[in-house]
Amino acid sequence: MTLDKLPIGHSGIITQVGGEGALRCRLLDMGLIPRTHVTVRKAAPMGDPIEIHLRGYELTLRLEEAKEITVMPTEQNDSERKNV
Repeated sequence: MTLDKLPIGHSGIITQVGGEGALRCRLLDMGLIPRTHVTVRKAAPMGDPIEIHLRGYELTLRLEEAKEITVMPTEQNDSERKNV
């Protein structure tokens, strides 16, 4: 599954970062590297861009950029985790 398909409030672990050249380097420089835990926080009214939480900060990505990042969804979403 790619990051652009992860529903709001759900989390995943990055498994692969795609893209070529400058785009891939930019994504990696922003901390989007394999084995990083990410949570989709919110989306703009028209759905693009999305805001994600990773490594203690918030990052906004365009859907075109998010399509280059493959994630493995985790079992619980954020609201379920808070109720445990």
